[in-house]
Amino acid sequence: MTADQLSEPAVRAFVSAVNAHDRAAFQQTLAPGASMSDDGTERDLADWTEREIFSSGGRMVVETEKAGGRSLVVRYSNDTWGEMRTTWDFVVDGGKITRFETGQA
Repeated sequence: MTADQLSEPAVRAFVSAVNAHDRAAFQQTLAPGASMSDDGTERDLADWTEREIFSSGGRMVVETEKAGGRSLVVRYSNDTWGEMRTTWDFVVDGGKITRFETGQA
């Protein structure tokens, strides 16, 4: 499934920004004060995304979506960890992502 096929516009923009390694576009998908967790542990969003996405060539290949496009199963890869199957759950308010939770599927 390509990013442009995703149902939720904010999530579609998020995945597109990650895959394009576009920090500015990525920031535009997030609401002020957005938060996230990785494998159930709260993380600093700016630090985590820099390390796990932008500095390490992160890439999302979406396998499936549920919940109107706010819940994804993704083959996620980066230069640090290689490829792994992950889940991504998003909370969207006013067209912006206020929270996302990711972890191994």
